[in-house]
Amino acid sequence: MAQKAAKQLAARNTAILNRTHLISLAITVYFVLLRLLVFRASCTRATYLLYGFLSAPAFIIEFWFERIGRPVTTTNGELKKSGEDLEAKGLTDFMWDVLYWTWGCTVTAGILGDKAWWGYIVIPVYSVWLAWTTFGGMKKGMAGMAGGGSSADTADGAVSNRQKKQEKRGGQKVQYR
Repeated sequence: MAQKAAKQLAARNTAILNRTHLISLAITVYFVLLRLLVFRASCTRATYLLYGFLSAPAFIIEFWFERIGRPVTTTNGELKKSGEDLEAKGLTDFMWDVLYWTWGCTVTAGILGDKAWWGYIVIPVYSVWLAWTTFGGMKKGMAGMAGGGSSADTADGAVSNRQKKQEKRGGQKVQYR
């Protein structure tokens, strides 16, 4: 069972990529058919320019996932490279969020019209919020390394069980600075 994990990752990546491509194709066909057949009166050249411009990030992300995630096999069928994990946290997870949000905006724009593309503004807002909370968490984590911790923080929750037992027995009192 050599390379069992690599083979499992390759199979999972292949399934994810195939599903992603099928969903993207279905949403694109849905948008075009809905705008051409049902909402023909409100369908203009600007509609398709907006679709192309605002769907470009999703297509680029899809192409990138295809590049890094598709397994590579040799001519005799052996696994040469399993591809990167498409379920990884961090940037890959954020790119999935952008892809899903773009799909949602495309479906909504197909039904409601061009004004639904304003929902795409959520992605930069989400990016700023994510960066702010990450920086804030990192800032709080690094505060203890500066050496000047506040006395309110240590007095509230920094009492160990051993110290509590000693104080309860009337032993040596722990002084907090």
